[in-house]
Amino acid sequence: MLKLDILVLSVHPDDAELGCAGTILKHIAQGKKVGIVDLTRGELGTRGSAEIRDKEAAESGRILGLSIRENLAIPDGFFENTREYQLKIIGAIRKFQPEILITNAYHDRHPDHGRANKLVEESAFLAGLRKIETYTDSGQLQEAWRPTQVLHFIQDNYIRPDILVDVTDFWDKKIESIRAFGSQFHNPEWAEEPQTYISSPEFIQVVEARAREFGKSINVKYAEGFTSRKILGVDSLFDLR
Repeated sequence: MLKLDILVLSVHPDDAELGCAGTILKHIAQGKKVGIVDLTRGELGTRGSAEIRDKEAAESGRILGLSIRENLAIPDGFFENTREYQLKIIGAIRKFQPEILITNAYHDRHPDHGRANKLVEESAFLAGLRKIETYTDSGQLQEAWRPTQVLHFIQDNYIRPDILVDVTDFWDKKIESIRAFGSQFHNPEWAEEPQTYISSPEFIQVVEARAREFGKSINVKYAEGFTSRKILGVDSLFDLR
């Protein structure tokens, strides 16, 4: 079993990169084991295909230096908060036993994001109940496991963050991981594909502008924001900035 320090469970390939790639990179640089499990293959995306996005996700994972990247192949666009999909997510949480779980924003312009948030958050709680039985691929009973923290990155809609992480030193690598999804974001090689909100050159500028705005709040160049339904605590007031 590969135990992770941080597991990102996000609904579409590229959501994790947009929302928290800087934080992923920063913690990997600190020696933490971090992985991404995408819930869907993003097969309903206007541009590209599921097969192309599989390859892009693998390349982005290489750039980030992830310990693992897997995909649950839950149907894009049509999933609901059902027992079937909860059990898939519970199985992934128990498989990697993360201390910290990161998932999609509470709400967003894309309805999948908010629905994934609720699905993952409820599954994270249920993963700690030992009477819910899940099994490994080899048929072994999984140990119940509940992450210590569940955080939510911030996506398209403005949401006030509960915490901010300085990602200044990792910004360029974050952008590189995003651009690994060449079919989705601005890329002259895909000029004949339909243009979308996220494929415009301005979209990455918006991502950068938000990171600069968050960074300004803590006197750094770039920061990523997260929310938590739990009250967060620190060991020392000097950990605050």
